[in-house]
Amino acid sequence: MTIVPKRYKAPLRLYETQKAIGLIKNVFQVKLCAALHLKRVTAPLFVDPSTGLNDDLNGVERPVSFDIPAVGKDAQVVHSLAKWKRLALHNYDFFVGNGLVTDMNAIRRDEELDNLHSIYVDQWDWEKVIDRSMRTREYLEDTVNRIVSAICGTLDELKWQFSLLDTELKREVCFITSQELEDRFPQLSPKERENEIAKEYQTVFIEQIGGKLKSGERHDGRAPDYDDWELNGDLIFWHKPLSCALEISSMGIRVDPESLSRQLKEANCEERAKLPFHKMLLSGELPLTIGGGIGQSRLCMLLLGKAHIGEVQASLWDEETLRVCRENHIVLL
Repeated sequence: MTIVPKRYKAPLRLYETQKAIGLIKNVFQVKLCAALHLKRVTAPLFVDPSTGLNDDLNGVERPVSFDIPAVGKDAQVVHSLAKWKRLALHNYDFFVGNGLVTDMNAIRRDEELDNLHSIYVDQWDWEKVIDRSMRTREYLEDTVNRIVSAICGTLDELKWQFSLLDTELKREVCFITSQELEDRFPQLSPKERENEIAKEYQTVFIEQIGGKLKSGERHDGRAPDYDDWELNGDLIFWHKPLSCALEISSMGIRVDPESLSRQLKEANCEERAKLPFHKMLLSGELPLTIGGGIGQSRLCMLLLGKAHIGEVQASLWDEETLRVCRENHIVLL
């Protein structure tokens, strides 16, 4: 369902929007690389499903698959590059304190379409080598602060060139665990809790997502084989045009052999331990890492004050969405 904010008018026209999107993507990547010591690499659009490299997301999304006659195999369009990046760091001989970033483009065919969700996903996927002493909440939170600083710095440059923009972001991050959030708002759904905490603090990082809460429910689904559920989280901002929480990044310190075994068992996915990627991880062949994805279109929406993700990316939409947007002067690309 498409939400139309009252008295909504996009701050920038279509031509200026295209210029601004280009600026955001160039400036933010430079700032992110400087903040986290990353190098840009080239990444795959699709992978061999037998390797176990594709991100399982919440475990229910169907990957887009196709056959490759010349290779004699099927391939899957990536959901994200969470696992591939870690293997790449190993293969490319990255060392502790340095990492990679790449453009990730995906098709999520089962996505429910609304103002924030499209079947086309574009994000900066990044991953960084760490050592065991860095597998702490303190290191995770320091990394979040660096990313928020890069986002706010990008907004500063954007507003210098486009004076009509009135977006304001809060640099100070509120850190809260998913259990603390449930304790604070026990009667609300996870999404309603996110809206309440984001409205109050503006910039929030919700930690420890994936495991069951005291209520027996999960704040949100997470695949068991990339993030450590005790050392991960979602970065959200309050999005004024839609009056809602807007998730910009899902990230975390990745599983080590111990946490991988524990989470595979909890998720009833122990058979994955036989896959090539998982065997390497369990045997200690892969480096310890931290990483995440940062939505490119989501960030453009946030910084440009847009009400619909289709205003900053080209995708496909149902006829009802097209009609509502057309009648309310929301210009979809």
